[in-house]
Amino acid sequence: MANPVTPAKATRQTTVRKPARRIRGWDNRMAFFTLIPSLILLGVFVYGFIAWSGYVSLTNWNSLIPTLTWAGLRNYATIFSSFRFQSDLRNLVVFTVLFIAGDLVIGMILALLVDQKIRAEGLFRSIFIYPMAISMVVTGVIWSWILNPTTGINLFFHALGFTHVPEWFLSSRFAPSVHLGQIDIGIPVGLLAVVIAAVWQMSGFAMAVYLGGLRSVPEELKEAARIDGAGPWRTFWSVILPQLKGTTATIVVIQAAASLKVFGLIYAMTGSGQDFSTDMPNLNMFQTTFQGDAFAQGAAIAIVLLLLMAAFTVPYVLSMLRGER
Repeated sequence: MANPVTPAKATRQTTVRKPARRIRGWDNRMAFFTLIPSLILLGVFVYGFIAWSGYVSLTNWNSLIPTLTWAGLRNYATIFSSFRFQSDLRNLVVFTVLFIAGDLVIGMILALLVDQKIRAEGLFRSIFIYPMAISMVVTGVIWSWILNPTTGINLFFHALGFTHVPEWFLSSRFAPSVHLGQIDIGIPVGLLAVVIAAVWQMSGFAMAVYLGGLRSVPEELKEAARIDGAGPWRTFWSVILPQLKGTTATIVVIQAAASLKVFGLIYAMTGSGQDFSTDMPNLNMFQTTFQGDAFAQGAAIAIVLLLLMAAFTVPYVLSMLRGER
């Protein structure tokens, strides 16, 4: 039989619990008041400016003089019908696909090599991740020198007797090339140089994420596969790789967002290229807005980029929230 709680004990318990409730309530209020300045700044300088850009994109402000008369979707029709923006969308798709594919493949290879418990593992991890610490502009300058037809790696080809060296980022050719509407559909050869530089810089990130994923695979699964007679490759394809689906999805989403924001690398390395063969929406937006003074059209390009970014990130965030329930 439970001991009855006397009125004195009940009073003491209530006295002890009340201060704890007060402390928790005070902590919650302090946390809320601490976040208020950040929420205000976020609302004004992020979401407020996004809303302002969306409004400007629907106006006639395409000169130095602000003209906020209503234009509707005219600016969006203008940019989508232009040769440059169509080329930008083609280049963006090509760059994103090749950039993510290169990151996944090289990142996985590097992660598998580091995961072999090699000596000086920390040193190799640092070497592979180091390019991420370099500015995109610096990366663009370095690789533009390396791939320049008269310097860098082409001197090595000349020393071997090759007279027809690759044109790299100076080329405006496509491989393959299919003409559709105003533009050629294919892979711009000049854009491949940008992909090489971007993969060199960001593959270390994929390596680090994959390495964490590899070391989170339970050893029991690997041991069970070995007992069943599976070799190293069979174990990798049938046991380890399926466990890395979430890791791969994370890398794809983050690198896709990075590809949509690429600016400094293009600006320093190739610019728009011949016939906009290496142009990107970000560079187009910058030049349209601040060099062409077409503020409404530049805002329209920015909103299109925002929607493309949301198309990658929102489904991923929603899937993560559903997975936590």
